[in-house]
Amino acid sequence: MLRGKNILLGITGSIAAYKSANIIRLLIKEGANIKVVMTPLSKQFITPLTLATLSKNPILVDFFNPENGDWNSHVSLGLWADAYLIAPATANSIAKMANGIADNLLLTSYLSARCPVFVAPAMDVDMYNHPATQKNILTLKSYGIIFIEPETGELASGLIGNGRLAEPEIIVEKLKKNFCKKQSLLNKKILINAGPTYEKIDAVRFIGNYSSGKMGYALAKICADRGADVTLISGQVNIKTENSKINLIKVSNAEEMYKACLKNFKGTDITILAAAVADFTIENPNFEKLKRKSQNLELTLIPTKDIAAELGKIKTKNQILVGFALENNNEFLNARKKLERKNLDFIVLNSLNETGAGFNYDTNKITIIDKNDNTTNFELKSKKEVAEDIIDYLEYRPLL
Repeated sequence: MLRGKNILLGITGSIAAYKSANIIRLLIKEGANIKVVMTPLSKQFITPLTLATLSKNPILVDFFNPENGDWNSHVSLGLWADAYLIAPATANSIAKMANGIADNLLLTSYLSARCPVFVAPAMDVDMYNHPATQKNILTLKSYGIIFIEPETGELASGLIGNGRLAEPEIIVEKLKKNFCKKQSLLNKKILINAGPTYEKIDAVRFIGNYSSGKMGYALAKICADRGADVTLISGQVNIKTENSKINLIKVSNAEEMYKACLKNFKGTDITILAAAVADFTIENPNFEKLKRKSQNLELTLIPTKDIAAELGKIKTKNQILVGFALENNNEFLNARKKLERKNLDFIVLNSLNETGAGFNYDTNKITIIDKNDNTTNFELKSKKEVAEDIIDYLEYRPLL
């Protein structure tokens, strides 16, 4: 899984830096190509000579070689890497990453990386549990950074607690698992909808909702990264997608979303309905801007077409249909009713009563309920991690 992969290993100034030698050894054994970038302080814990010998490449520390002026391009490093692993990662480096500080080659390479970034923290227990560190970790997770959680054990300070660098074998397995997923959905055709719909009132006004589209776009990216051909039908959101395997179709209102979903549903293997489609639209929208009047303005709302219910009626036994439920009252009961009523295979429940979940957050907390009434709860995570959980569930449940 790692054979021929380009792995950029970043080493920061932690006493756990000595373990990086074993990380390199294991990566080389897997057939990966390794380049190492170190912070200046990390050289106090392990020598560049040791790491250069193991990685079979010169070690990069400074922006340029003062002897001959050769420039170590952080841009080139970011483009070269298939994965950027920062292990060990200190509280200091994590804080700088979270706030975009780029005062060494390791950090500028991080900001230039277009590949998955893995961070393995290593620090004392109080530093790891400090609210500032936890906030920085949550920020990075919201950016899509993959954390390899530290272990609990005896630390360099003599204390026992959480903050010990994960063992090299665990770190390498995490990378292998990531690349293993790359083609797990190869040749699958997946339809996803995302974002809000805007129901026109007049030439300048509309009825909408707070959906950002982040969840649906994260799902589309995960599926495309795993090899699927993805059709993403999106409402009006400010998110870009650059994956060539994602066919993006932009729509504005519920009617357009309905037509696009039905048009593209036939022949799909999996459909995930993550959009926040309006339940009502304006009966007679005005084509000109309505002027302010002293009397009340009355609008007549009529129901929109139910996309999930319609697809549930026509789906075949070989098609998987996944829905979302955003609830703030009788959450489980309402989600189960929606699951049954719309003939879904499973439903992803979001509760507006959960802090950090729902519209416009970078995080989410979900519960998955399947058609056999099995319930799986997940912790609060970044939306990228939530998307990973949903697609992992989709793949590893006996559905495909």
